[in-house]
Amino acid sequence: MSRVGNAERFMRTLKEEEADGRAYRDIDDARNRIGEFIDAVYNKQRLHSAIDYQPLDEYESGLLRLRREAPAAIAETEDCY
Repeated sequence: MSRVGNAERFMRTLKEEEADGRAYRDIDDARNRIGEFIDAVYNKQRLHSAIDYQPLDEYESGLLRLRREAPAAIAETEDCY
């Protein structure tokens, strides 16, 4: 959310899809339910335009895979010389 507008967009999504009009028992209930929304919907289902319309979890998994595979790929190219 470091780009200008990303935090605002997230808050809009949170309000539209989870919090707007909901009654929470207390602050702990709100934290739990909003946390569940972020984990279940925002990170796993919602497509993010800044990362080629992938869900955040899928994008992060790809980054982790690249980090594991990149050293091996670099070593293979160095062996060719």
